[in-house]
Amino acid sequence: MPRRKLVTGMLLAAGSLAGSVLVRRRAARKQARVDLYAEDGSMHSFTEGTPEAARLLPIAADLLASL
Repeated sequence: MPRRKLVTGMLLAAGSLAGSVLVRRRAARKQARVDLYAEDGSMHSFTEGTPEAARLLPIAADLLASL
């Protein structure tokens, strides 16, 4: 009987971990962001709510709308 409880506990923990990863991914998708890539290979990411993103997101939206 203890072995069954151990397996059940492990499955419950694995399911909880998988669920939390899915929730985090879904929340991250809803947040708008701007990624800037430089010639040297570096990248800067500005998420919604930062001053940089406030300036760049309208420009990016206009560019995407014109495609």
